[in-house]
Amino acid sequence: MVYPGWKQYMAGIAAALGAVCLGASIGWSGPVESSYMEGKSGYKFTPTDDEWGWISSLMTLGAACMCVPVGVLIGLFGRKLTMLTLVIPYLMGWALIGFAQNLVMIYLGRFVTGACGGSFCVTAPMYTTEVAEIQHRGKMGCFFQLFLVHGILYTYIFGGFLEAKIVNLLCGILPIIFFMAFVWMPESPVYLMQKGKTEKAEKALKFLRGKDTDNTAELNQLAEESKKEKVRATDALFRKATLKGLFLAVFLMLFQQFTGINAIVFYSSQIFKSANTGISANLCTILLGIIMVLSTVMAVFLVDRIGRKIILLITGIVMCVSTLIMAGYYKWLQSKNVGWIGILTILIFIVAFSAGFGPVPWLLIAELFAEDAKTVAGAIAGTTNWLFAFCVTKLFPLCVHEFGEAVCFLFFSIMSLLAFLFILFLVPETKGKTLNEIQAILE
Repeated sequence: MVYPGWKQYMAGIAAALGAVCLGASIGWSGPVESSYMEGKSGYKFTPTDDEWGWISSLMTLGAACMCVPVGVLIGLFGRKLTMLTLVIPYLMGWALIGFAQNLVMIYLGRFVTGACGGSFCVTAPMYTTEVAEIQHRGKMGCFFQLFLVHGILYTYIFGGFLEAKIVNLLCGILPIIFFMAFVWMPESPVYLMQKGKTEKAEKALKFLRGKDTDNTAELNQLAEESKKEKVRATDALFRKATLKGLFLAVFLMLFQQFTGINAIVFYSSQIFKSANTGISANLCTILLGIIMVLSTVMAVFLVDRIGRKIILLITGIVMCVSTLIMAGYYKWLQSKNVGWIGILTILIFIVAFSAGFGPVPWLLIAELFAEDAKTVAGAIAGTTNWLFAFCVTKLFPLCVHEFGEAVCFLFFSIMSLLAFLFILFLVPETKGKTLNEIQAILE
C-alpha cells in the first residue's frame, strides 16, 4: 500500500533541488581551477592566484549578504514564490560566468550565484520542515545537506572530464530543473495560515497528506499558532535563552568553517595535485564528492540514534587527528612518495565532517531557538557562517603561499580540538527534547 503522505516527500525533494544549485556553486571552483589558471578554459583571461581566490570566495560573500534579506522576503511573499523568483538571478549569474569576457563579469556572476544559493540555504530547509509531518521532520530536515553534497559531486564529475564552458552550461541548467520540479508544489501551509488563507492552507495539506486524510487536528494547531500574540523580533532576540542559543549557534558556525571544510572543497584539485599521489587530481576530487554523499546519508540515520552532541564529539576528534596528520605529511613526508597518506587523511576528514559538522550545526540551529526568534536568529547564524566561509576561502591560498600547507592544516587541527572542547562543555544534547525543554535548559 502506498503511503498517503508521500507527496510531502516529493515537495521536500523538489525544494531541496535548490540545494543542488548551491552545491554546484560551491563545488565549481575546485575542478575548473586548473583550466582557468593554465589558460585552457577557452576564455580570454587567465586569473592570478589572488584573482582566483576572489573568484572562489565571492560566492560565499554573496551568500552572506542575502541570509537576512531573504528572511524578510519569505515572510512577505511566501516560501514558494521567493524560491521560484530566485531562478531568474541564478540564471543571470551563470550567464555572466558562462559568457564572461573579463574578470569583472566572472566576479559578478559568482557573487550573484552565491546570493541565490545563500537564499536557498535559508528558504528551502524552512519550507521542507513546514510541509513535513512531525514524525518525518528529522529525516526531511536532512534533505538540504544531502542534496547540497550531490550538487558538489555533480560539478566534481563533470568538471573532471569536460571543459570549463560546458561545465558552466551544465551548472546553469540546474535552476531550470529546480523550477520545473518545484512550480507544481503547494505553498507552505504554515505561511498560508499565518496570512489568514485558511482554505488554501487546507488545500495544501490535502495535497501533502493525501486527499482522504483527516487534517482537522493539524489545521486547528496551525490556526492556534497563527493567533498567538506576536512578539517583536527584537524582543524575542534579546531573551536570555535566545542569546545563549545564538552564542552557541555562531560558534558552531565558526568551527564548521575554520576546521577547513571549504578550503578543502574549493581547492580540492590543487590539494590533491600537491599531494603527488600519481593519481589524477580530478579522479581524487570525484572520490571526495562520492565520500561526502555517502557520509551525509550515514548522518541521516545516525543523528537521531546516537545524539547530536555525541556525533559532534566523535567527528571533531577524527577531524583534529586527520588534519594533524595532513600537517605532518606536508612538513615531512611530501617528498617521500607516500601521497596516499595525504589522500586517505583528506577522505577521512570528509567522512567525519559530512557525518557531523556538516549537517548537525544546521539541525541544532532549528532546535535551539523558539519559533518567534528562529527566523532572525537563524538568519544571523547563516550570515556568520557564510562570512566565516568567505574568510577561509579567501585567506587559505594566501596562507598556503605565505606559510605553507603544513601550517594551514595545523591551524585546522587546533580549531577542531577547540571545537571538541566547546561542544563537550557548552553545547547541550537536544535529542529527544521538546522545544520548550531546550529553552528551559538554555534559561
